[in-house]
Amino acid sequence: MRLAALFSGGKDSTYAIRLAEQLGHDVSYLVSVQSENPDSYMFHTVNQQLTELQAEAMGKEYVVSYTKGRKEEELEDLEETLASLDVDGVVTGAIASQYQKQRVDRISSKLGLSHFSPLWGRDRVELMTDIIDSDMEFIFSAVAAFGLDDSWLGKKADQTALNKLMELNKHYSVDVCGEGGEYETLVLDAPCFRKRLEILEAEKVWDGSSGRYHVSEAVLMRKA
Repeated sequence: MRLAALFSGGKDSTYAIRLAEQLGHDVSYLVSVQSENPDSYMFHTVNQQLTELQAEAMGKEYVVSYTKGRKEEELEDLEETLASLDVDGVVTGAIASQYQKQRVDRISSKLGLSHFSPLWGRDRVELMTDIIDSDMEFIFSAVAAFGLDDSWLGKKADQTALNKLMELNKHYSVDVCGEGGEYETLVLDAPCFRKRLEILEAEKVWDGSSGRYHVSEAVLMRKA
């Protein structure tokens, strides 16, 4: 199938694209929905300006959709964008959010598209282990959960980080994959990247209980 991927620049949407392509699908477009509302109900908002560079790194056609980020209304903006593309379906990195999956299901059905969600329902620890083992390099770009302090911002996601997340899950029910909004990620490199993303300037913004890692400058670099 010819697919458009809803792309946030994070681990889940990037890994979903990889799985879709491994199954023989053609992921032709990366669709980034950029919301004016930093607390969008539907879409990631941290470092969304970097998704265009990531699309270039993957050699994919980049499609951007802008929205005010009002609940439910932001879905109309997504629908309008998908309706303009010559595709058979949509791929998303949804794991457990019924809110997100049901709404993409509804839009896809209305437009006569298939919704491909290869991460849906996966065991969290198993999935996170697979993502880390997939040679994908990514960092934590936002945190908002007990046990995740400002030291996690900009930190590389690896087995050590996963072990800590598993501890936090055991004691505080922190979702290992961040599905409860505990954290967001930014992919710097992956097997499907022709170039890697290099951060030149960034700052941590911390309010005492949550924070974001704002990247103000980044470039694509040739891979070794």
